[in-house]
Amino acid sequence: MNTFVVEYAYPADSSLITEVRPRHREFLAELKEKGQLIGSGPYTDGDGGALIVIRLPEPSTLDDARELMDRDPFHTEGALTARFFHSWNPVLNVFGG
Repeated sequence: MNTFVVEYAYPADSSLITEVRPRHREFLAELKEKGQLIGSGPYTDGDGGALIVIRLPEPSTLDDARELMDRDPFHTEGALTARFFHSWNPVLNVFGG
């Protein structure tokens, strides 16, 4: 499996994020059911944004991760100010799998 980290940027006070969040969480629940979501959650420092960690079968690439996350309502509804994708090697893997 290949692991990817996705960082979302958005204002902490975004009313659009609040409005779209239920559909975003449904999307993430679907990823979890498929075994693709390792973890996700908003930053709690007051600046907004969130971190999502996903796993995809080899030989998945960053483009595959982008294609998957393009379906996230936060993205499709234009609620994000930026997204950042990284391939990641969890050397000390506390997530299991």
